[in-house]
Amino acid sequence: MTATPLSSSTLPVLPGTVRRPAYDRTAVGSGVVHLGVGGFHRSHQAVYFDRLLALGHADWGITGIGVLAADRPLHTALRAQDGLYTLVLKGADGSIEPSVVGSLVELLLLDDDPGAVLAAMVAPRTRLVIMTITEGGYSTDKSTGRFRLDDALAADLAGPSPRTAFGLLAEALRRRRAAGTPPFTVVSCDNVEGNGDLTRQTLLEFVRLQEARTGDGLADWIAASVAFPNSMVDRITPATSDADRRRLTDETGVADRWPVVAEPYLQWVLEDRFSDARPPLDEVGVQLVEDVRPYELMKLRLLNASHQVMSYLGYLTGYRRVDEVMADPLFHQLVERYMRLEATPTLPPVPGTDLAEYRRTLLERFANPAVSDTLARNCAEGSERLATFVLPVIREQLASGGPIDLAVLAVAAWARYAGGTDEDGAPIPVVDARLARLAPLLRQPDGDRLAVLAVGEIFGDLGADERFRRSYARAAELLDRFGAREATARTVGS
Repeated sequence: MTATPLSSSTLPVLPGTVRRPAYDRTAVGSGVVHLGVGGFHRSHQAVYFDRLLALGHADWGITGIGVLAADRPLHTALRAQDGLYTLVLKGADGSIEPSVVGSLVELLLLDDDPGAVLAAMVAPRTRLVIMTITEGGYSTDKSTGRFRLDDALAADLAGPSPRTAFGLLAEALRRRRAAGTPPFTVVSCDNVEGNGDLTRQTLLEFVRLQEARTGDGLADWIAASVAFPNSMVDRITPATSDADRRRLTDETGVADRWPVVAEPYLQWVLEDRFSDARPPLDEVGVQLVEDVRPYELMKLRLLNASHQVMSYLGYLTGYRRVDEVMADPLFHQLVERYMRLEATPTLPPVPGTDLAEYRRTLLERFANPAVSDTLARNCAEGSERLATFVLPVIREQLASGGPIDLAVLAVAAWARYAGGTDEDGAPIPVVDARLARLAPLLRQPDGDRLAVLAVGEIFGDLGADERFRRSYARAAELLDRFGAREATARTVGS
């Protein structure tokens, strides 16, 4: 089959098996700025806005911003395709469903043109700024939940132009206020608890630091005028592989430099609070609610935390992919029991949701080999992810006297993994921003197993809790004596 490079000019000749944008892209205006374009944004929020455009709401196209230098390769690929890309939904039966998404109508890199980035955010047509900047992008001390001035934000305070998402938000809102332009709504789509509230807190704290120099009162204006609705987003989106690219070309003839693959499941729950104009997202399947917290906790503590629970233990056992772990009855039981016995008791009622059915659906989704992700990707930045997803479950179970041993075993397995060698002595390529600090605590052959619990920015006062320490010491001993698989078997069966 002859390959057809994807672009605006080739859309009309794509095969009928590939869905194409059902609207005139030349008539689309950009009402949305997205900070941090990556695979998840393209499989999730951009899909909802693509649906809006198909319904005739032509003012809700997206300007995608690359904030980091690492964003350049993806932006280069997308620009060559006029912002178009193929979303490939992969079913558990091995089938694929390809469709071209057209909602990204402009792409900008902060490194190339910071002025253009700010101009897009300041433009009156921009009424929504959404962002996916990862769990670590919020300058927060995980042990206290309070703002922490990191090096990047400190550089923004001292530098002539913003280089971070929060620096950009502050400067864009400052310019909009000066011009008399209504503020945009800010929507975080990252997997952090209370993501809208946290975004508001971080931005206000940063702007107050700026006000020591500017004295312009911007923080009070933001607090009174800008909406930061909380949101919950869900779609398993593994990294795109060369095999994914080849299969798309082989089966459809479409040559896409950077398609995105995802599972069919899709969910977005968003609080119905906006600064100005509200996109009619409810028309395309977004659940607009008064309070997103129950949905958010459900996803963070069942889906995201389960990825952590399975990944370190699975990797140490010798598995490398999520579906491989879930095909093992022992680890399937580990995840099921963690969700049912330890995580679910910490959740409030979730309107319109049967939690038992949600857990069953998650087990099926995890086991889907077509969208299985690597354990290494789930293990990356483990200290941040454990603090965000798993430790809150342990804290609440400690407070109520509930079981914690499965979650604690995962924490001990993370420490073993982060030590940098597997059970056969082979090196593990650990990716963690805190690794330099953690390494001396984790890599001493005869070191104190509990030493890592003193790292306050991860564990806070949890490291001093006697029940947690006893459970952790037992888990670490099981891992040392028997290895990850037998430690899992003994903990699941206890």
